Amino acid sequence: MGTDKGIWRRPASQVVAVDPTFELASAVKLHQNYPNPFNPTTTIRYDLPKPTLVRLSVYDILGREVAVLVNRGINAGAYEVKFDAMGLASGMYFYRLTAGSFVQTRKMLVVK
Repeated sequence: MGTDKGIWRRPASQVVAVDPTFELASAVKLHQNYPNPFNPTTTIRYDLPKPTLVRLSVYDILGREVAVLVNRGINAGAYEVKFDAMGLASGMYFYRLTAGSFVQTRKMLVVK
């Protein structure tokens, strides 16, 4: 509720906590997945400094795309995606992040 003096009052249930240590990334960053090697799931993290179209894909050793984890516009922030390799054979795989003009690929190892 507002008053005529410009002071706003809100119930405690409507107060949103803000983490003062959170900072937006200054550049797009693709982190190494963890755990690595893994069986059957791993987590892939990436940071975006501004809203952009993002594609995160997984490829086998022959360069065939085996999964698309993200393919949409995303706001700035830090993100993590779970990847489940249950239906894949053991071996080396690659994950590639494309965000605007940024492209980076990293390796990961599935062990069963």
